[in-house]
Amino acid sequence: MKVISVVGYKKSGKTSVVSALVRNLSGFGRVGTIKHMGEQHLNPAETDTGRHFDAGADMVIGITGTEAIGTELVSFSRDLGLEDALDLLCDQGFDFAVVEGFKESNLPKIVLGDLQSVSNVVFRIPADVDMHEELTASLVGMALAQPDRYTLEALIKKARKNPTIRKAGAIGTFTGIVRELAGDERTSRLEFEKYEPEASKALDRIREELKQKEGILEVLIHHKTGIINAGEDIVYIVIASAHRKELFPALSEAIEHLKAEAPIWKKEFTEKEEFWVHGREQDEKKA
Repeated sequence: MKVISVVGYKKSGKTSVVSALVRNLSGFGRVGTIKHMGEQHLNPAETDTGRHFDAGADMVIGITGTEAIGTELVSFSRDLGLEDALDLLCDQGFDFAVVEGFKESNLPKIVLGDLQSVSNVVFRIPADVDMHEELTASLVGMALAQPDRYTLEALIKKARKNPTIRKAGAIGTFTGIVRELAGDERTSRLEFEKYEPEASKALDRIREELKQKEGILEVLIHHKTGIINAGEDIVYIVIASAHRKELFPALSEAIEHLKAEAPIWKKEFTEKEEFWVHGREQDEKKA
């Protein structure tokens, strides 16, 4: 799923830009939107769902309509944020997420007006700009160029869409996470950088080599970049195979080849220091 955010001051025309993006991106796939609602309360205490929520439910789902006229679903959850919302859209198979607001996030941003102190700006346009055809096309192109975001659930669904899945007897997954404790040392976070396009080429090569093995029908690999905190996911591997006996060796081989062959650099942040792991390993070999 490709993600783009639109940010700017109030009444700068963010919603018009979002609407133009949604209309045009819908021709390329399913589009979901996320909007920062400020302090608005959409689930008043006097409603039944509000009473459920205030009674202590962690999630309340309201379903309206009937089979004859279709249904709408609204959920209210505690302690869920932007990342959770993006993962929800990704899990459900959306191709694009257009986010309005959340200027403090690390998402790629289209900025309206002279809003400053925002990171990862990919495009800047005047406030209340006329969304003419040429500008809209440029913004759509920018959205299409963004890297794909995946969740484990999204990768599993992608594997299930492969026509060869009819021959599969098993789907196995590997999830690498940031280890917080190693002996007496505590790691707070890791930072990953990919050397592109070589990293993507290496992952594609690993996938294709594994798919040549007997019984291996599909191999999908996604490695995240940027800052990843302790306990969070780093890499997903999904493999579909004809039988379980081929599955587990292939999962192990996939992660070993990824670590050895893909130019993905890791920086570790501990309580005492920060360092690029590849550089330290090279220094230790020379010692």
